[in-house]
Amino acid sequence: MIKFNKPYLTGKEAHYIFQAVYDNNHISGNGNFTKKCHDFFENRYGFKKTLMTTSCTDALEMAAILINIKEGDEVIMPSFTFVSTANAFVLRGAKIIFADSEKDTPNIDADKIENLITKKTKAIVPVHYAGMSCDMDKIMSIAKKHNIFVIEDAAQAINSYYKNKPLGSIGHFGTFSFHETKNIQAGEGGLLIINDEKFIKRAEIIWEKGTNRAEFFRGDVDKYGWVDIGSSFLPSDMIAAFLYAQLENLDKIQKKRKVPYYASNNAHMFYIICNNFNDRTKILKHFKENNIMAVFHYLSLHKSQFYKNKYDGDSLFMADFYEENLIRLPLFYELDDKKINKIVEILKKFFQKK
Repeated sequence: MIKFNKPYLTGKEAHYIFQAVYDNNHISGNGNFTKKCHDFFENRYGFKKTLMTTSCTDALEMAAILINIKEGDEVIMPSFTFVSTANAFVLRGAKIIFADSEKDTPNIDADKIENLITKKTKAIVPVHYAGMSCDMDKIMSIAKKHNIFVIEDAAQAINSYYKNKPLGSIGHFGTFSFHETKNIQAGEGGLLIINDEKFIKRAEIIWEKGTNRAEFFRGDVDKYGWVDIGSSFLPSDMIAAFLYAQLENLDKIQKKRKVPYYASNNAHMFYIICNNFNDRTKILKHFKENNIMAVFHYLSLHKSQFYKNKYDGDSLFMADFYEENLIRLPLFYELDDKKINKIVEILKKFFQKK
């Protein structure tokens, strides 16, 4: 069976975890390896401030808290995305306003955003599907015009760029995922990117359970206490140790995943679009019969069991189109040419018979 995904291990993960536990004697959050990860992202990509989280979901939830999402606020995002994108804001009482996808990509159609804006709109959450950038110039222009926040859901987009700007660095906030299905992974884990300096101090407080503990450990205050709302968003330093071994090999991993070598995206995903739902069903069955694990992806959130009775907008034709016709093919570091050729040949045979 050719698996859909197989996490890549560099060989240093266990060593760094051992180092965190026995040499540094620090396995809770915000230890030496957490700092190393923060430094990596801030130095390599020029992010103003980064904070590791236990998941990308947590990073999105932190962003929702930082922009003071409250009951009745509206947040615009694509329907074709993972449920975490919406949940982070629903948990704080927001109404989700779903936008349709582009005709050429599953990304949010930036031309559809402005008509969805009302006096209650607090934020736009573009999702960079498969590491492909949304039209960020257009989105940022709309946000500036209407004085609303932009939070980039860049869960799949580490090391992807928009006009030479790293994704996650363009909006007011960005978020990454280090789930085991991602290019760079730690089993679970995430990162909040803070691009507006005025949010940095409060972000640290929310990150540290609502306390000014980070200031205390820097020596900025002589004691710390409860000063704001927050939660336990910090991952263990063992997770950071695992991640740091991956980050050291980022270029090596990316070089292997990218096809061709000059690809401008981050090679997070290779997907195909079928002509119709019936074809997709048959292709997935055809792959499975030939020991290849391919999968479809998101179900449109505006039609979900949880939200369908709350959704009162227009039909989202392209979101539904991708829901019914998109197939994700296997893609992971150890996928060799022999297996790639098998996948291609099996797909070709399907259409030759058809």
